[in-house]
Amino acid sequence: MCGRYSLFASTGDLRERFDLEPTRSLDARYNCAPGQHLPVITNDAPDEFTFMKWGLVPRWADDAKIGSNLINARAETVREKRSFADAYESRRCLVPADGFYEWAKTGSGKQPYRVAFEDDRPFAMAGLWERWTPKTKQTGLGEFGGGSPTREAEPLETFTVITTEPNGLISELHDRMAVILAPDEEETWLHGDDDEAESLLDTYPDDGLTAYPVSTRVNSPANDGPDLVKPVDV
Repeated sequence: MCGRYSLFASTGDLRERFDLEPTRSLDARYNCAPGQHLPVITNDAPDEFTFMKWGLVPRWADDAKIGSNLINARAETVREKRSFADAYESRRCLVPADGFYEWAKTGSGKQPYRVAFEDDRPFAMAGLWERWTPKTKQTGLGEFGGGSPTREAEPLETFTVITTEPNGLISELHDRMAVILAPDEEETWLHGDDDEAESLLDTYPDDGLTAYPVSTRVNSPANDGPDLVKPVDV
C-alpha cells in the first residue's frame, strides 16, 4: 500500500518536471498523510496543481468519513469496484511525490523505510479524484415552523493513490507498492481511454530506486521535517 509519502522538491523543480506553472509556492512536505490537503494534477486542470484531501469520497457516499478507508485503490480491481469505477473512467490524476514510505515487519514491531529514486527526483503516482457534495441541511426553523432556506454545501475534492504488485526491492518490505508512472506515460494516464490507462498500471522496475530505514517519527502524521528522510541505523 501507500499510506505516507514525501514531496519536498522545490517549486522550481516541480515546475520543470511537470511543465506547469504553480499558482502558489509549495511547502516542503516530508510526511504527507491521509486526511491532508495535498497537490495533485488532474485531467480537468493538467496545467496546475489542485489541492485535494487524501482519501477518496465517492459521489454516492452519504458521509465523507468513508474517505479514510479509500486512501488506496488496487490496480487489479479499480475498473470494477464501485468506489473507484466512475472516477477511473472520468477523473484520473497524477500524485506528485519524491518518495514514499513502507513499513517492514521486524521482531520488535515495524520499521519504516523510505523508497525513492537515488537522486531524489520527483515522480508521479497514478491516482483518481472525486468531487463530493454533502447533502444540504436546513439552517433553522422559519416563522411558521418550516425550515429556512437551505445553505449550499461546499463540495469536497478528494483523491486516492493506486497500488499494484511490488517489485523485487519493495517486496522485501511490503506486498503492495504505489503505481509509479514514467514521464512519457503521464499524458496517457490523464487522457487515454480506459484500456490505454489500464496498460500503465504495472509494477515499476526497481532500477534506480533505493529503500532505506528512517526514523519511526514518521509513524505520526504530526511529525514533519527533513530529519524524517534521513537514513537511520537498524
